[in-house]
Amino acid sequence: MLLQVELCIPDSAVMAGSLTHHSSPNPGYSTNNAVPVPVITQTESRDKWSKKMDFLLSVIGFAVDLGNVWRFPYICYQNGGGAFLIPYILMAIFGGVPLFYMELALGQFHRTGAISIWKHICPIFKGIGYAICIIALYVSFYYNTIIAWALFYFYSSFSSILPWTNCDNVWNTPDCTNYFGMDNITWTNASRSPAEEFYTRNVLEIHKSSGLRDVGGVRWQLMLCLFLIFTIVYFSLWKGVKTSGKVVWVTATLPYIVLFILLIRGATLPGAWRGVVFYLKPQWGKLLETSVWVDAAAQIFFSLGPGFGVLLALSSYNSFTNNCYRDAIVTSLVNCLTSFVSGFVIFTVLGYMAEMRQVEVEDVARDKGPSLLFITYPEAIANMMGSTFFAIIFFVMMITLGLDSTFGGLEAIITAVLDEYPDQFYHRRELFVLCLVVVCFLGSLSTLTNGGAYVVKLLEEFGVGSSIIAVGFLEAIAVSWFYGIHRFSNDVQAMLGKAPGLFWKVCWVAISPAFLAYIIVSSLLKAPPLALFDYKYPDWSIIVGYIVGLSSFIWVPIYMVYKLVWTPGSLKQVGGCVQSPETVSDAFSSNLTSASFARVPCFPQRLAVCLRPERTIPDIHAENLNMATVP
Repeated sequence: MLLQVELCIPDSAVMAGSLTHHSSPNPGYSTNNAVPVPVITQTESRDKWSKKMDFLLSVIGFAVDLGNVWRFPYICYQNGGGAFLIPYILMAIFGGVPLFYMELALGQFHRTGAISIWKHICPIFKGIGYAICIIALYVSFYYNTIIAWALFYFYSSFSSILPWTNCDNVWNTPDCTNYFGMDNITWTNASRSPAEEFYTRNVLEIHKSSGLRDVGGVRWQLMLCLFLIFTIVYFSLWKGVKTSGKVVWVTATLPYIVLFILLIRGATLPGAWRGVVFYLKPQWGKLLETSVWVDAAAQIFFSLGPGFGVLLALSSYNSFTNNCYRDAIVTSLVNCLTSFVSGFVIFTVLGYMAEMRQVEVEDVARDKGPSLLFITYPEAIANMMGSTFFAIIFFVMMITLGLDSTFGGLEAIITAVLDEYPDQFYHRRELFVLCLVVVCFLGSLSTLTNGGAYVVKLLEEFGVGSSIIAVGFLEAIAVSWFYGIHRFSNDVQAMLGKAPGLFWKVCWVAISPAFLAYIIVSSLLKAPPLALFDYKYPDWSIIVGYIVGLSSFIWVPIYMVYKLVWTPGSLKQVGGCVQSPETVSDAFSSNLTSASFARVPCFPQRLAVCLRPERTIPDIHAENLNMATVP
């Protein structure tokens, strides 16, 4: 795509990247009236979303995942019910949503993936991009296995009598206790429901594994399910946003239809009201516990998903003037409301189960994580009228919820690598996506073994956990403190025509980084013992987990050292013409003379080069934008 560039000396400063003139100069991009600044318009050289709704559904599909259904309801009732909504909303307003907005704006402005974007922001932090890609790989190693479990259940649901309804199957043990429709049934600590034994002894066959030292062989049934999942993923991503943007019209909307159906059905069950009261009954004393605020912060961060590189990738295919502020608000609201409504879907059924067992709701609400979706809810469905229908649509919902998040996670890797190495991969996208899917499939094999659930738990806890929060923290610091909040605000103004307000700037500079630091410190200081079912993870496995977590984050300091070593210049000498990004921005915004500009404080020469963006705005958009004449 040819560029049309004509430079002139404007009478007033022109905002770089905008489509119209502005009366005030843009700090950081126009130095004075003597420097020619081009006006930039977009071309079609980079893929773009076919429709705005394709982008919104992709973002919503990524943010609304299985965690909204299993994690939020459990954390909500565990941390004070309705009272938990106060810290949750506050953490969303001051932490989650500002970070979500920041990532959408960064991706849309710089129009590149999680690795190469750091050349335009602060090159020494480029290791963040590599860390994000490695974390996304770890997620794909276990997350798609959970979807494969759902596909196994989906296949098993095509039966007039669901296989987890009774205790008459070959995998059942004498401890199997079926209390639905029966009188005088005693439920003890040793009792196991038909749904629990179906999950543990038929789907996972975890009884054949003694733990992480002996995970057993690969379950071929699960491997086949995972192969089908990755086949769907490949053909949804191989052509880019043109294909994935169409697939999400099904995968992102279908879960809401199913949630609505399940909500109506749950509300009509006996005992449903008991579950709702248990879910929302406020325990105000819980607000005085630090752990409640930590859980609220962690839940909103993992729910919205900033720091995973997905929002950068998806928004990079937007038009330059797209209203990313409105997108951030809308998608964040949809995400939080979905979590809240999912609680009603889950707890109406838990209330029903408590009524059938003649126990308290808290006695049936102990399961969390995948167990809530694969034991508790299927057990309730199996004893409803029309159980086959509700089982089928429930697991279809789970599969589509999971697929959306997988699309987003792998697209983050694909966009990052293709933008960083365009000569090698840009015209070989289909082949690269195929290789990536094969790597993810092979990396998932350990999770398909008899003890695969133990591996899933370990990867979920350590492969993502603190490492992704630390990456998000460094990203917020790099953008707000090193790239500069003034420069970033000008970028947003260039796209939207209006600069972010004081609230957003304060959040980006101080509150959001503090929000992330708070989660990191709390999670490291109060790490609970790791256990799954009756298995306690040994100490050596915890060490392995920390190594896995460190293996991704360590690329941040490694790249910093590499950048400092290989960048020309002296670490001690202060270069007279090399300023830090923020001081340059301040100098431009103050319209300093050349004499006063020379007196702006400098970093040591080599460090300054590592901190300074490598490209100017016209260079960033040179391949994506036409630069038209300023009349």
